[in-house]
Amino acid sequence: MSEPTQPLRVSLVQGDTRWHDAAANRDYYGARVRALRGQSDLIVLPETFTSGFTNETLGNAEPMEGESLRWLTALAAEVDCVITGSLVTRIGEKCVNRLVWMRPDGSFACYDKRHLFRMAREHERYAAGEQRLIVELKGWRICPLVCYDLRFPVWIRNRYDTTVAGRFDYDLVLFVANWPSARRYAWQTLLRARAIENLSYCIGVNRVGTDGNGLNYAGDSAVLDFLGQPVVELGASELTVTATLDASALAAHRTRFPAWMDADRFELGD
Repeated sequence: MSEPTQPLRVSLVQGDTRWHDAAANRDYYGARVRALRGQSDLIVLPETFTSGFTNETLGNAEPMEGESLRWLTALAAEVDCVITGSLVTRIGEKCVNRLVWMRPDGSFACYDKRHLFRMAREHERYAAGEQRLIVELKGWRICPLVCYDLRFPVWIRNRYDTTVAGRFDYDLVLFVANWPSARRYAWQTLLRARAIENLSYCIGVNRVGTDGNGLNYAGDSAVLDFLGQPVVELGASELTVTATLDASALAAHRTRFPAWMDADRFELGD
């Protein structure tokens, strides 16, 4: 079984996103990211980190060639590591909640949020994504997802020997979020479940503070190991924390507890 062999340093930036102010958010998150130069391989920002979680798409969506993507490109090069988070993005006539995986060489990959939060009418303002994204970093296969996706285990399911021979789909699943404090128990519980059932590290990065809709966010960002045990847990304050993921411990657990061998085989469809 082929596994990652190197440790992976991941930084969680749990911030108080400014409401509908992309320039202020670029300054705010930029300062926190720059402080991590030389300390991390991957920096994770919250969902919609330039605007907050908004249904006012016309005023807040940027095209892919917009200022925020140019800023993210330059910032990843400056700190020499991957940066990820989601942006309200305009693609032709539609808007998507788009996670961008920005590499320091200026190349990037994208994932459009698949599951749209209908209780906030997100499905009326955004188009849903159709493809799951798997990216590689230092030998780790990583599946980055967005907020409400966390509630849908079939979409997240980690399979073995399906997308790459002799490998799991991923070794780390991560979620960027604007998850309100009223549902914090679900956030904390589902992050643990996704780690345990998928024999994978799991990371969730949420925002803090109160948004322009009056919703409060308790943070609760976390790094969880393959047993659902916390490596790092954050509270409700603005914090930046770096954790190191242990590749050898992950490989040992998958060998010692090979639940993947009894998993049901299936294919992900549209």
